[in-house]
Amino acid sequence: MTTGQDRAAQPATPPEDDEALPTIAEQMADQLGGWRGLVESSIPVVVFVVANIIGDLRLAVIASVALALLIAGLRLAQRRPIRHAVNGLFGVGIGAAIAWRTGDERDFYLPGILYGIGYGIALLISAAVRQPLVGWIWSVLVAKGRSEWRTDPKLVRTFTRLTVLWGVVWLAKVGVQAGLYLAHQDTALGVARLALGYPPYALLLLITVWTVRRVTRESQPTPLPGA
Repeated sequence: MTTGQDRAAQPATPPEDDEALPTIAEQMADQLGGWRGLVESSIPVVVFVVANIIGDLRLAVIASVALALLIAGLRLAQRRPIRHAVNGLFGVGIGAAIAWRTGDERDFYLPGILYGIGYGIALLISAAVRQPLVGWIWSVLVAKGRSEWRTDPKLVRTFTRLTVLWGVVWLAKVGVQAGLYLAHQDTALGVARLALGYPPYALLLLITVWTVRRVTRESQPTPLPGA
């Protein structure tokens, strides 16, 4: 009898599947690829800008694509995740192909500009129809496919506001790049591509993770004393 009472008095063990969310630093490091991911994704663009200034379009295209291929190959040989390297290679490759075909170095940045416009519009539309894209991305990348936030009005509002924020910032930064593109400011466009790439993304990611974790903690019921 005593053994049964002791067992009843013991707190229930939380299920193993209910794992704590990664820390803010861990989530940001995973999405940005760490410092190595930041550097590796930026180097091909830097090389294109520099090579185009000191040489010509042909040199810039060959150098940037070759470096992107080298980075992806090194990651593959080291059996490291190549998601960020492949993304960078894909973006550099398409831009380089268009610039090579048209003979205009500013076209190297055109795919990124068009992608940014489409992504920003998609974010705002998803918020308008109450299906915030940031919430669904959170479900895939952080919540292991779970989407319980859809049943929490507070979290739905939070993800909707965050989605609007992402959309506005994305359209603002791509608007700057589009303006430089139309003005034929090739070198300034390359600098803007770097400056408006990861820094705003990292800031938005930090705001998103911090906000969602705070709202999630506030939504959890406070356990009764002695429960």
